[in-house]
Amino acid sequence: MRKVSFAVFGGPDVLRLVDAEEPHAGPGKIRVAVRAAGVNPVDWRIREGQFQKARPIELPAGVGLDASGVVDEVGAGVEGVKVGDHVFGEGSSTYAEFAVLSAWAPMPEGLTFEEAAGYPSVVETALRVIDQVGVRPGQTLLVSGASGGVGSAVLQIARDRGITVIGTAGAANQDYLRGLGAVPTTYGEGWVERVRRLGRVDAALDLAGSGVIRELVELTGDPQKVISIADLGAPEFGVRFSGVAGSVPDALAEAADLISRGKLHIPVEKSYTLAEAAAAHTDSQAGHARGRRVIVV
Repeated sequence: MRKVSFAVFGGPDVLRLVDAEEPHAGPGKIRVAVRAAGVNPVDWRIREGQFQKARPIELPAGVGLDASGVVDEVGAGVEGVKVGDHVFGEGSSTYAEFAVLSAWAPMPEGLTFEEAAGYPSVVETALRVIDQVGVRPGQTLLVSGASGGVGSAVLQIARDRGITVIGTAGAANQDYLRGLGAVPTTYGEGWVERVRRLGRVDAALDLAGSGVIRELVELTGDPQKVISIADLGAPEFGVRFSGVAGSVPDALAEAADLISRGKLHIPVEKSYTLAEAAAAHTDSQAGHARGRRVIVV
């Protein structure tokens, strides 16, 4: 089979499309013929070696956590899924023709494989950080870097919970944020004052890692009311860095429920082939996304 791999840490140019042995589903896992794989910032952070101290990996290594596809192997002890089922979920080395998933759920009706691949890690992250930051119905949540995949999910999940969201994004994405139910404003010079004019901020999320932790603490008045998923220096300000996933099966079930109720939709901004994985990472690192980027197999 073909898969994307890297043998050294570095930039997008270290990614290679290689021939590899097919993985197989061990106990408690399934294998899918991958139809699409989600492109997440964590993918290129791992490729750069940013997490080697906390979660070391051996090289060469595959790339990707999220996938949608057709089940073609079911491991021992697995129930409720069979060969031929269409699923989306999380595993490892998903930029490939076949991948093993450790968490999955049936694909919500009406979603394409391309769309479904964009949800697993994004929704798990969104649910986790909303819960960790402790924002409640009736309060206001500030989201820095709101137009990407996680931001798109946070905005919609928060709205469903009765939470007001102020979202920062580039000028081109203001209408996009407004369409997701957020009160939008632009980042850049003067953004803190623009946020203040919009009202009280009870909690804040840093989703872009753009060096705004100090300002988010200032706006909320409490470092315990700020969570970052993108700035490894956040703890220097007393802010929690959230990088360890919670229950992915629970997140997938909640995602399916939200999608089926019409409360969650994350558009696919751009699709790539396996051979274009380096371009996908380059674009992801550049930011300014509107929704998700996925690799179609």
